[in-house]
Amino acid sequence: MSRRPDEDYILIAQRWYWLGLLACVGLIAVAYFYFQQSLGLAPCPLCMFQRACLAIIGAFCFLGIILKPKKMGSKLLAFGVMVFSAIGAAIAGRQVWLQHLPADQVPECGPDLAFMMEAYPFSKIITQVLQGSGECAEVQWQFLGVSMPEWMVLIFVVMVVIALRLLVAKERSYFTGQYGR
Repeated sequence: MSRRPDEDYILIAQRWYWLGLLACVGLIAVAYFYFQQSLGLAPCPLCMFQRACLAIIGAFCFLGIILKPKKMGSKLLAFGVMVFSAIGAAIAGRQVWLQHLPADQVPECGPDLAFMMEAYPFSKIITQVLQGSGECAEVQWQFLGVSMPEWMVLIFVVMVVIALRLLVAKERSYFTGQYGR
């Protein structure tokens, strides 16, 4: 019995949602348990926003798994993943830019995120965090000569590409090679 092309699309989308959820949960767990708890690295506000983007992407992937949406629903979820992956890449890119500034141009450290959450309205918190601070410009960890925000730019861009692939995918049977409706 052969499958319909839209069934193949749904199966492929499901696999990507599982992979996306695993990646998001894994990255957040590594950030918290390894970098924060084991190495004692305190996340800067931009890092916290990147984690928030990962959590939202993970939520979209989780919805894709439990709801098992048809093609249009799957494309809407993929669009959400793409948007928050692009936002995460932009935030990580901002941090990379701050890390590459000459020392005399690095902004001064501002108040920490916990204080801002208590003292400022949400719009001012967003503005303050995205401007960055001295703590966001500090390179605390590198792997293969690449800083953590640079790795996050790469990870978010890969997520954008995968989500874009799900958005533009045509209904093609991977078993017969024929295009459906």
